[in-house]
Amino acid sequence: MSQRIGLDEVRHVAGLARLALDEGELRTMQAQLDSILDSMATLERLDTTGVEPTYHAVDMVCALRDDRVVPSLRRGEVLRAAARSDAGAFAVPRVMEGE
Repeated sequence: MSQRIGLDEVRHVAGLARLALDEGELRTMQAQLDSILDSMATLERLDTTGVEPTYHAVDMVCALRDDRVVPSLRRGEVLRAAARSDAGAFAVPRVMEGE
């Protein structure tokens, strides 16, 4: 059986995923990705004529509440519980570099 995916492609995908793989791991990943592509090729050969598209394997019911405006806590009440506040908002340590 020929390889569907080359080592250069595996290196590229590993780089995108920020994975540092040695040669053995690259070859293992190549075999695993090849197996996945073989499975997809098998699925491509199936006749799906007349099969309704599905988005979930089981019927889904929306478990989220309605999005509606309801009374909430007052801003001052919430900010009194904050460790620090500034100009009517929570003050938190800077986590990004720059200005």
